[in-house]
Amino acid sequence: MCIPTGIALGYVYGGVVGGNFNWRYAFFGEAILMLPFAVLGFVMKPLQLKGFAFAEQKKASTSVEIIGSEIEGTEVADIEVASSERGYLDGDELDRCTSKKSSLSKGSLEILNQLSKFWKDIKVLLFDKVYLTNVLGYIAYNFVIGAYSYWGPKAGYEIYHMSNADLLFGGVTIVCGIFGTLAGGYILDYIGSTISNAFKLLSGATFLGAIFCFSAFCSKNLYGFIFLFSIGELLVFATQGPVNYVCLHSVKPSMRPLSMAMSTVSIHIFGDVPSSPLVGIVQDYLNNWRVTALILTSILFIAAGIWFVGVFLHSVDKFNEDSGHCLTTPERSDLRPLLEGNSKETPEPANS
Repeated sequence: MCIPTGIALGYVYGGVVGGNFNWRYAFFGEAILMLPFAVLGFVMKPLQLKGFAFAEQKKASTSVEIIGSEIEGTEVADIEVASSERGYLDGDELDRCTSKKSSLSKGSLEILNQLSKFWKDIKVLLFDKVYLTNVLGYIAYNFVIGAYSYWGPKAGYEIYHMSNADLLFGGVTIVCGIFGTLAGGYILDYIGSTISNAFKLLSGATFLGAIFCFSAFCSKNLYGFIFLFSIGELLVFATQGPVNYVCLHSVKPSMRPLSMAMSTVSIHIFGDVPSSPLVGIVQDYLNNWRVTALILTSILFIAAGIWFVGVFLHSVDKFNEDSGHCLTTPERSDLRPLLEGNSKETPEPANS
C-alpha cells in the first residue's frame, strides 16, 4: 500500500514544493525525510526469517571457522620454522604443510561457493514458470504505472487543461491506491488464498482497470475522465496484494528474499525505467497526448493476458516447504494474522 500512496504523495509534494519554491528544495526535503530510515537500517535488530538460521548460530559457526583457520595457520608456520632450523623438510612434514595450506585455501573459495549458490538459485527462479509468468505480467503492469507517474500530470494538463494536475492526480491516486490495495488483499483472502486465485484476481482486476482507464482517456469531459480514471486506478491497484502473494508463495521460504529482490529489480529495469523515455519518443512522433495515453494504457491488456496464463499453470504453494510441516489448504485458510494469534478454539463435545 505504501507504493501507490508514496507515488501519489510525490505528485502533491513535488507540485507544491517544486512549483512554489525550487526543485532543489524538493530533493533536499526528500533526503531529510529518508534520513530516519537510513539510521534505523543500521540500528534495528533484523527479523528472524523462516528458512534461515539464527544470527547467533551463523556467528558461532563463523567464529569456529576463523579459529580453526588461525590454528591451522599457526601449525603451518611452526612446521616451516622447524624446517628452516634443520635446513630441510622430511616427508611427513611436507605432507602436513601441504595439507594445512590446502585447507587454508578453502576459505578463499567461500566466495566462489556463494556465487555458485546464487547462480543456482537464480536458475531455479528462471525455470519456475509460475514465478516467471508473475514477474513478466508485473513488468508490463509497471511499464504503464511508471509512465503514468511521470507523464500523467503533463498529459492531464495538455488534454484537459488542468491547472492543478499534480494535486488532482495525486489526490485520486492516494485514495484509489489505499482502498484498491486493501480491497485486493481482502478479496484474495475471501475467495481463498491460493496462487491460482491470485492469478485470477490479477488478470481480472487489471483487465477491468484497463477498460476504465482506456475509456477515461477517450472521454472529452474532465469530470468524466476523473470518474472513469478513479475506478480504473481502484481496480489496477487491487493487484498489489496478489502479485506479491505469488512472489512469496511460489518459492520456498529460504528463497523469498531473492524472489522479491529479482522481482523488484526486473519491474524497474524492464518496466518503469524504459517506459518514461519511450513514451516521450512516441509523443514526440505523434504530437497527440490522447493517442499516446491510449497506446500506453493498452499495455495493461497485455499484463492482464500474461497473468491470465498463470491461472492454467500447475502451481504448488511452497510457503512452508522448508519447515517439514505442510498445512492443507483448509488449515492454511483458517490461519489468523500474527497479531491476533493462530490458536483456534476447540469446540467442546456435546453431552449425550
